Amino acid sequence: MKQISKYIKVVNGTLLAGGLLLTACTSHFESWNINPNEVTPEQMERDNLKTGAYFTQMERGIFVVGKDKGGLFEETQMLTGDIFASYFAPVKTWDYAGTEDNDCYKLYRQWYNSPFNNAYTEVMQPWQSIVENTDEVSPARALATIVKVFGMSRITDKYGPIPYSKVGAANAIKSPYDSQQAVYAKMLEDLDNIITVLGKFGNQSFSSSADRIYNGNTSAWYKFANSLKLRMAMRTCYVAGFNVNGKTSQQLAEEAVAAGVMTAATDGAYRKVADHNPWQRFMVLWSDARISADLTCYMNAYNDPRREAYYDKSTFGTVSGNAYTGEESYVGLRRGILQGQYNSWSQGSSCMKVTTSDNIVVFRASEVAFLRAEGALRNWNMGGTAKDFYEEGIRLSFEENGITSGVENYLASTGKVEAYKDPLKGQSAQTYDYSGAINTNVTVAWSGGDFEKSLEQIITQKWIANFPNGMESWTEYRRTGYPKLMPMAANASGGIVNDAEGARRMPYPTDEYRENRESVEAAVATLTQESKTKRGDTMATHVWWDCK
Repeated sequence: MKQISKYIKVVNGTLLAGGLLLTACTSHFESWNINPNEVTPEQMERDNLKTGAYFTQMERGIFVVGKDKGGLFEETQMLTGDIFASYFAPVKTWDYAGTEDNDCYKLYRQWYNSPFNNAYTEVMQPWQSIVENTDEVSPARALATIVKVFGMSRITDKYGPIPYSKVGAANAIKSPYDSQQAVYAKMLEDLDNIITVLGKFGNQSFSSSADRIYNGNTSAWYKFANSLKLRMAMRTCYVAGFNVNGKTSQQLAEEAVAAGVMTAATDGAYRKVADHNPWQRFMVLWSDARISADLTCYMNAYNDPRREAYYDKSTFGTVSGNAYTGEESYVGLRRGILQGQYNSWSQGSSCMKVTTSDNIVVFRASEVAFLRAEGALRNWNMGGTAKDFYEEGIRLSFEENGITSGVENYLASTGKVEAYKDPLKGQSAQTYDYSGAINTNVTVAWSGGDFEKSLEQIITQKWIANFPNGMESWTEYRRTGYPKLMPMAANASGGIVNDAEGARRMPYPTDEYRENRESVEAAVATLTQESKTKRGDTMATHVWWDCK
């Protein structure tokens, strides 16, 4: 593993440092709904000047970019969601921390500390600075709060209970945790307030230079906020009795769709990259990982035209029995290969096709179509049928990836996933075999009739379309059980993680146990109370919404 960026503490080694005194900020949300005034040009100019740098920092805090930030992006994104969603598999050409590695469930401490720590210093702290420098009703604060909710939703989905509504309430260091149920309820309330505020702005713009996603377009952010609300409402669909101010998950989802979500490929959110796409560093420059065998097995079975946009062909060809044919093909790498096995051989597997200047996928319109497909499958009012939205999601994904032909043939595909054959079995006197099977019969062509089969189709296609947004796909895998994946080839968790289930969350940072012990221990008790599995602060404990 190449050099990993070290989390730099802000004040006296603390996680939640001085600028995070947030008690004053949350009390204003209620007033947003009743303020009838439209923002003035003077307000816009003032807010832009005061908040631009903070806003840029928040966006960068979620998807870490920059010439010197590759290691931190690897820790916050690739070594958790991207691996656990089975988009990528580490090649193991490096010897970092001995046998400790996330893809074998034997975690290296810094790799589960970083996502949590980075979120509070790079998302929550600059958000508070924006609150301190803007009016209660302003596009700058509204857009910043959308980014905050989006960023912190990724953190609660990764860990469970987190500090959210009371960050800084006790003091700047020891912030109490909210239950995940409370976090979700507060985030959805925040989104409702923001959606109301943004509805007053029309086509007015925030700072185009500060906003590296939508160039300050408030109308685009309005659709983003509604789409995020739909996503979060769907996340809670298996939780019995969940509601926000009396509104059920279904009602929240229907409200979001009625208000206006992303519908066109151009509505999608992408983080612009000025310096270096971090996936390019991870996959191409550093050669730390290759495309997973699960992804290539599915896409090969469906003869998916998006392969040419996602990744290159392997350099060692297809498999005939146990020998190479010399013919190039798309071949992935099994997750969880043991340290020292394969080494440079594994680099022959298909590599992500990405350049230094490619933008980062934040939230695509195709995902929204699949969310509506699932909602319609549950008999929620999504404005159409499950089949129509399912096929629309696929069409949008083709468009988003620049694939201009083949979608009709793809929609009719009845191909089924075959077992993975280890292309390196028997090569160079190697005796190990990482072949494996995926237990599924799901096809692309819509079948209808059976709820679970239809749900598997929707989530499987959403998983393919969401590439390389592994954090979201790992979350959906945990929520639904789909797509079906091969277990890690090696499980070094010592019996903690079940092979069939895989990782369900990340443990809390060691920094929190050292500096905020009382709060984090209370959070673990809350996690256990909310969880289906109740395995404490481990990777095996289901978070609150993971209860299917």
